[in-house]
Amino acid sequence: MGQLSIFDTGNNDNQPLAARMRPRNFDEFVGQKHLVGEGKVLRNLIERDSVSSMIFWGPPGVGKTTLAQIIAAKTDAQFITFSAVTSGIKDIKTVMQQADKMTAIGARTIVFVDEIHRFNKAQQDAFLPFVEKGSIILIGATTENPSFEVNGALLSRCKVFVLHQLAPEDIEQLVRNAITDPRGFGGQDLRISDDVISALASFANGDARTALSTLEMMVLNADHSSDPDDGHEVITVTTEDFEQCTSRKSLLYDKQGEEHYNLISALHKSMRNSDADAAVYWLARMLESGEDPMYIARRVTRFAAEDVGLADPRALELSVAAFQACHLIGMPECSVHLTEAVIYNALAPKSNAMEVAYMQAARDANEHFAEPVPLHIRNAPTKLMKELDYGKGYVYAHDTEDKIADMECLPENLRGTEYYHPGNQGFEPRFKERYEAIKKWREEHRKK
Repeated sequence: MGQLSIFDTGNNDNQPLAARMRPRNFDEFVGQKHLVGEGKVLRNLIERDSVSSMIFWGPPGVGKTTLAQIIAAKTDAQFITFSAVTSGIKDIKTVMQQADKMTAIGARTIVFVDEIHRFNKAQQDAFLPFVEKGSIILIGATTENPSFEVNGALLSRCKVFVLHQLAPEDIEQLVRNAITDPRGFGGQDLRISDDVISALASFANGDARTALSTLEMMVLNADHSSDPDDGHEVITVTTEDFEQCTSRKSLLYDKQGEEHYNLISALHKSMRNSDADAAVYWLARMLESGEDPMYIARRVTRFAAEDVGLADPRALELSVAAFQACHLIGMPECSVHLTEAVIYNALAPKSNAMEVAYMQAARDANEHFAEPVPLHIRNAPTKLMKELDYGKGYVYAHDTEDKIADMECLPENLRGTEYYHPGNQGFEPRFKERYEAIKKWREEHRKK
């Protein structure tokens, strides 16, 4: 059973840097602006001390427990925490009964359950009746999808707030705060370059705890020397310290600069040239340099339609699946999903017929914005529209023998224009055969 003192603010000099630097209020909190920015719903609830039962869902190190700490500091309620590892049903029921008594005298009890997904069904069920009758306000934190890991009845009584992975700039801000704050290294002459801070932010992959723990390790491993002028201690963190503490080489890479675009171009063009080996190499260069896997996944998904297209429609399915995997599990696990998508796209037959079709149609669309939609394919939801011949002459293709209607669907000035010109790779000859058969059918029926 958790103790009331979990958020005590006693002597913490011996605590890890991540614990010492835990934000104490919204001014120190970094990230999650969609929830705790000025005027946002969660911040308003906390500042007004009017929180209801809720679940914080997000990856590690993004602020779930910190938000619980801020609530604890601001609330007038009794604040109790539970551990999924050490708390049994008996412990839960004992605290719930105490909360019932507190309710009778008008006092509130907030119960914080970290890693609530580790509680079994029976443990979660023990909270339910007390949440239902308002004896407690339950706040759970989880890295797992609560739809699968939290009792449905309990989940239905909680508002789920989704916390996002921290952006590299958020991590950099947290690192710089730790360097200057007295709780961190503010009282020391710590020298660390912007490049090392940027590399650390990329390495942390959105996890503040990882970033601060690594920073602390780097400082301990760094050169400690005396300043020649006054003899005070100088701590110098170098690129070599970063590489030693993270077991990775600091590669030349600027996610906002030229090298960023050079590498994604190399990946794209290697896939286009069906060079699977080169494509995997450029993928690895980007990931190992700290590139956001979601950025790569978006570009690979675009490639699947732009360069593979209907020559192999499954390329898009697999690329979207890799995109979803990157979103759900992140690095380093999602590297294999991206590799699968990159190799598949590199080896797939290629066709850019769809992109060419769209570009030509976009050109015409921009030049013919005022072209009216033919009356027979307009929608006619009102009597007046029907009287104006909206929808008149429309033929429902499913009602025809060949499932094709002899109707012109392009504007008058663009009749007969062809945009899609299928290629001869992979599956596209099948689409070409179908496309040509439809054109032939239309020509024959227009002659009748």
